[in-house]
Amino acid sequence: MNDFQPYSYSDQVTADRPWLASLVGVQDTNTITLDLSKFTAGVHYAVSANPLLQGRNVMKSGIPLGRVTASGLYAPYAGPTDEVQTVTVTGAPTGGTYTLTLSGQTTAAIPYNATAAQIRTALEALSNIAPGDITVAGGPHPGSPVTVKFNGGPYQGEDVAQMTATASLTGGTTPGVTVTTTTAGGAATASDGTEVLHGFLVSSISFNPGSLKAAGALLWHGEIFAAQVPVPFDPTDVASTAPGVSIHYR
Repeated sequence: MNDFQPYSYSDQVTADRPWLASLVGVQDTNTITLDLSKFTAGVHYAVSANPLLQGRNVMKSGIPLGRVTASGLYAPYAGPTDEVQTVTVTGAPTGGTYTLTLSGQTTAAIPYNATAAQIRTALEALSNIAPGDITVAGGPHPGSPVTVKFNGGPYQGEDVAQMTATASLTGGTTPGVTVTTTTAGGAATASDGTEVLHGFLVSSISFNPGSLKAAGALLWHGEIFAAQVPVPFDPTDVASTAPGVSIHYR
């Protein structure tokens, strides 16, 4: 089902498009068709809280887009992937500490029941991790694993060496700490055309749940705040850009 139903709404650049650094190029957008099956709820769109839209999904503006070669439809840009590593405390310890080591740099002692915030603080104290280089979520230990996403600075879109753990834990049954690579970072693995950046969805759109396609507008020429787009990416890691596309980043 295609969703091209018109509706009325108001749009303020400063409120709806904080990622837009300049109005230059906004009037030169191309009309495109989105393949809605390629977008993810909670990442690219959400159910509208506006009662006038009656439960329609709202696609966020500023989403980086690529063009699917086979269909000619537009889908999320499949750029480089950020590394995600998972730290898990096993054996139900009741005390003790552990350390994490990344590329020869070792943290101070981390409590056996550390929260995500405590682990982030320990890692950001290393000389090779600056504040903003990582996002830490999950926990607290030992009941829940903690994920460390390398999504900033020199690590964004890179294959990061897996951390190692050294444990000094007490209680429980053979307690320990494991580190696994949940998502390997690195260059784009897509080969359907979406690994080529074509531009950005210039304004948010709404569509009915179950719709397969919807119309949108593509910003292919202009200036944006790369850190403000709703799906983070590092513009310096863009492998290629479609011919004619001219996007500048701040």
